[in-house]
Parts: sequence; C-alpha cells; structure tokens
Amino acid sequence: MITTIALFLKQAIIQGIPLLYGSTGEIITEKSGNLNLGIPGIMYIGGISGIIGGYIYEFSGAELNPVLLILIPLLSSLLGSVLMSLIYCLLTVTLKANQNVTGLALTTFGVGMGNFFGGSLSSILGEGGTISLIETGKAFKQTLPFAKDLGLFGETFLSFGFLAYLSIIIAILASVFLNKTRKGMNLRAVGENPATADAAGINVTANKYLATCIGGAIAGLGGLYFVMDYVGGAWTNNGFGDRGWLAIALVIFALWKPHTSILGSILFGGLYIVYLYIPDLSRSSQEIFKMLPYLVTIVVLVVISVRKKREHQPPQSLGLSYFREER
Repeated sequence: MITTIALFLKQAIIQGIPLLYGSTGEIITEKSGNLNLGIPGIMYIGGISGIIGGYIYEFSGAELNPVLLILIPLLSSLLGSVLMSLIYCLLTVTLKANQNVTGLALTTFGVGMGNFFGGSLSSILGEGGTISLIETGKAFKQTLPFAKDLGLFGETFLSFGFLAYLSIIIAILASVFLNKTRKGMNLRAVGENPATADAAGINVTANKYLATCIGGAIAGLGGLYFVMDYVGGAWTNNGFGDRGWLAIALVIFALWKPHTSILGSILFGGLYIVYLYIPDLSRSSQEIFKMLPYLVTIVVLVVISVRKKREHQPPQSLGLSYFREER
C-alpha cells in the first residue's frame, strides 16, 4: 500500500512539473497585466526548439560533451520561447492588439510549428525516420547519484532530473521577487494600474515586455522538460495534450501565487493520472476523472468570487491594453 502511494506521488510530481513551469511563467506574465493564452503554444515551441538544438548537436558527428548535451537544447528552448513572447508583446503591448485573440493565435501557431518540425525535421536534414535523441535524453534524465541509497524516500523525491528541481527553485524565486523586491512591486503596480505606475515613473512598456518574455522562457522550459525528461528525447505530435491549458488553470487555482502553484502542480498532476490507479474504470469514467483539474479550478473561481478578497483576485488591468494618452 505504501509503495503504491509513493509510486502515485512520484508520478503526480512528474506530471506536475510541466504545469509548474507553465503556471509560474504565466503568473509572472499576468502580474504585468498581460493575459497570455499563448502559453500552450509557447510550451510546444520550447519543446521543439530544444529538440532541434539537441538533434543538430547529437547528430553533428562531433564527440558528444555531456555539458553541451544539456546546454544547447536548453538555450535553444529559451530562444524559441522568448521569440514567441516577443511576438506576443509586439502585437499586444506595442500594437495594442486584443490579448485573448493574440494568445489563442500563438497557441495555434506554436502547436502547428511544433508538429510540423517534429514530423519532418529528420527529412529536412536528410536523415529520415523519427526523432530519438537517446544521449540527450539520458543527460536530462540523470538523477542524483545517492537517490537509490535512500530507499523509498529517495526513489519518490530524489529520482528526478535537474529540470524538476529547477522548476521548484524558479517558483520560489518568482514568489520572493514579486513580494519582497522593489522591482517586483513595480511589476505588480503595472498590472494593477498602469496609469498610476506610469505617473510614478515606472516604465510600463519595459515591465510588460520583460515580464512576458521571462514568463514565456520559463513556460518553454516546461515543454523542454516534457520532451527531454518525461519522454526521454523523443517527439510525438500533439504529445503535450492539454497540459498547457492545465497550466493556465493552475494559475487561477494558485491565486496568482508562484509558491502555491508548487503544491497545486502536484495536485493537478495527481488528478490528471488518478484514473490509472482506479481499477475497472470504463472509458467514459476515465474521461470524467480527466476533467477533475478543471472542475477544481471552477470551484476555486466560484469561491474567490464569492469571498471577494482583493489578495485573491487577478491584477485589475489583466487583459487590458494600456493607452498612455488616456491616462
């Protein structure tokens, strides 16, 4: 029984890591007032960019360096994710386009680009066959050397690749930044009331650009984790499923607090796979269980709407373009 619970907890953490990356990135973005519904697409781009970088290096014919096996896909993923975020900023911050429409368009674009390159990269480079980065996957999945010596505890909590622990560190740092630093306070001021922040001398445009690009880069790491650690260096078209949307739902569940999303991601990860641990479920019953993370999010939305506590509400200017001439 204990072994089964430990196994379930481990799998819940594994499933929750991409959600934690996505939600942390989106929280930082939304604190600036930008509602980026392109997070699912950015996660796809983060994943496929890492695959492209890793593929070019692993099959370059050069002697493989363990550091470069990690560094090249990591930088490629960050670059692809930031470029997607810059497109979003250009359209919504500079050109004042509708944030909802822009985000959805980026998601469609990101998924399409990921599936295109994932399905044809080998052919484009003249190799043929499917993408399988065995050595790169091994580098990303490398666990702590002493994990096996700590029995069930080590197997449950210490047997992950470095990206899993990095996600928790980033979430904690994001929480500290938003709540304990002056620049974090400025960012939150921009999300709450950009006109007042602008009048106080805070650069609204720069804060929105930086928050969205940094948030997008973090979200893209969720895609990199999925393809390199979870899958092991392979690409499957549409393999992400609805994880990007779950990450956005987790933002609401965590009440826009990065540190809360750590436990929330494990909960969502557990709800996402709990049907696998319930015997004799029909297909229709499995689909009902897959809805649990969304149902939990709806309940949280209802509760915070009824209680109306300001600290549990989204930024007041979330999703709204800022026109300085209307200040």
